[in-house]
Amino acid sequence: MKDIIIAAGYATRLYPLTENFPKPLLKVGSRNILERMLDDIDPIEDIDEHIIVTNHRFAGHFEEWKKTASYSKTITIVDDGTTSNDNRLGAVGDLLLALKKCGVDDEDIMVLAADNILSFSFKGFIDYFHAKGTSVIMCHHEPELHRLKRTGVITVDGSMRVTSMHEKPEVPPSNLAVPPFYIYSRADLPLIKSSLDHGCGFDAPGNLARHLASQTVLHAWEMPGTRFDIGSLDSYHEAQKIFG
Repeated sequence: MKDIIIAAGYATRLYPLTENFPKPLLKVGSRNILERMLDDIDPIEDIDEHIIVTNHRFAGHFEEWKKTASYSKTITIVDDGTTSNDNRLGAVGDLLLALKKCGVDDEDIMVLAADNILSFSFKGFIDYFHAKGTSVIMCHHEPELHRLKRTGVITVDGSMRVTSMHEKPEVPPSNLAVPPFYIYSRADLPLIKSSLDHGCGFDAPGNLARHLASQTVLHAWEMPGTRFDIGSLDSYHEAQKIFG
């Protein structure tokens, strides 16, 4: 299994910190955001490569970071060639580029957004994937209506099989929100690679999960802890207080 970390955004809401520097490499305490994620993932036996997709403006920063990174698994940096929000590929476009450039044809993939700090390990998520034998996504109970309207929301049956997924719904059908963490089975790679040709949105990563939910079997794993999404200057400073 390969983990593919989407880190190609421009983080304009964190300017001036991210005007010339990538958000995932911002320090929170003694470690940067990306390292906090890889520190958990790297020891997991199933993982054999870390693929990090970034944009052309920040690719050099990641290459320099890679020289000093100390992990047991191979790190591959993919430059998506974009230079601004105006020509970005979007999360789905970046994932498809990574699959093509890295020759991923017959492997399971764990796809993650790079701007989160978690209180739990991805090991349980991977174990759940093996137990279910299908592609899986994460979910958590979100009581706030305004938050549900800004994220993916799913409905599930008694076995946690996803029965529907809605991206940023005006009227959420449940309170099960979907964070940007997914494990896709190698059996579903053909559906992923043809997703843009069948109407899947290119930007938000939830668009791909929504597309797959209508094409194949997905199960949802409920997060056993919390995640901290660093999306603004305020949330970054709060993360420094909590984790620094």
